[in-house]
Amino acid sequence: MTHATPGHSRRKVAVVGISLSDCGRVDEATPYALHAQAARRALADSGLDRSVIDGFASAGLGTLAPAEVAEYLGLRPTWVDSTSVGGSTWEVMAAHAADAVAAGHANAVLLVYGSTARADIRAGRRTGNLSFGARGPLQFEVPYGHTLIAKYAMAARRHMHTYGTTLEQLASVAVQARANAARNPEAMFRDPVTVDDVLSGPMIADPFTKLHCCIRSDGGAAVLLAAEEYVRDCRTAPVWVLGTGEHVSHTTMSEWADFTVSPAAVSGRLAFERAGVRPAEIDFAEIYDAFTYMTLVTLEDLGFCAKGEGGAFVDAAKGRLLVDGDLPVNTDGGGLSAQHPGMRGLFLLVEAVRQLRGDLPQERQVRRPDGTLPELAVASGTGGWFCSSGTVVLGRG
Repeated sequence: MTHATPGHSRRKVAVVGISLSDCGRVDEATPYALHAQAARRALADSGLDRSVIDGFASAGLGTLAPAEVAEYLGLRPTWVDSTSVGGSTWEVMAAHAADAVAAGHANAVLLVYGSTARADIRAGRRTGNLSFGARGPLQFEVPYGHTLIAKYAMAARRHMHTYGTTLEQLASVAVQARANAARNPEAMFRDPVTVDDVLSGPMIADPFTKLHCCIRSDGGAAVLLAAEEYVRDCRTAPVWVLGTGEHVSHTTMSEWADFTVSPAAVSGRLAFERAGVRPAEIDFAEIYDAFTYMTLVTLEDLGFCAKGEGGAFVDAAKGRLLVDGDLPVNTDGGGLSAQHPGMRGLFLLVEAVRQLRGDLPQERQVRRPDGTLPELAVASGTGGWFCSSGTVVLGRG
């Protein structure tokens, strides 16, 4: 664990409840309803009474988030977090929550998210463009039409230029994500795609065609973390939080020292050091994948391959990222195929816990080479345009 207080013992922290709300195409629910649905399901999954929840973390909804969402759920927490750093929000919140529980500032912390991003566009409640504003440092980029996806595309081009990474290798990420989604009945898109399908799609931001980019869905998720003394009262096996790390890199592109290095290079190193494990010991990874390049560069920065070797590592011909591959990645299909309602980081934690528990059907379940259940997983979220990162190492047993 991180940031121990001298003179105080620290409790072990486990994920004891997880759930998704209805996901995919959810036209009738409000974001609040999805929050509530996910929260109820996660609490039921844990087997604990709601009275044990004294910590609450939420972001992205309400005027005074998370106070407004907590009120909607009928909770009155004494520990609260509203950290908002984009897609990495939930890994960062999980780190904060684990520290709070370990230090005795809370006993059980509920993390919950819900969004109707897809339904809102369909109903005309919002447009497809999400503005991050034009004040502060952003004022120097906004007038030139520098969109979020364009920033990721620029970074991908730099990696291609520096290391010879190819479009086919980037497309391989989307192909394997879809193959994993094909095994997942909850995934929004399950039909197989090929490298040629990815390359021949409509251009969104060079070099990204449509299938290089995440889907847009509705959906929510919830994760309940609790102190070790509550584990005996839970209905499911605990998954332990072994180590966490977080890092903020930049907002302005001119302040990003190297487009080929993501903030996961720091958050991942910290998480592995604090967990006392090496990347080579990890059985599978859940990685934020708003775009194919995110998966590739995050794998490099977490230490699964050397810098510049990500393209060869993810090559579809090797099948390394598949559920039954050498290093399964985004085993539910990820944001590229399963669901992506916005800040998707909480979904990474849900899928990681499902796999570590062995809750999934045979065709979905990751197994070690000897046929046993996985022991160690990493979930790494990215926010903004590689602006922030949160990494969590989880373990079974």
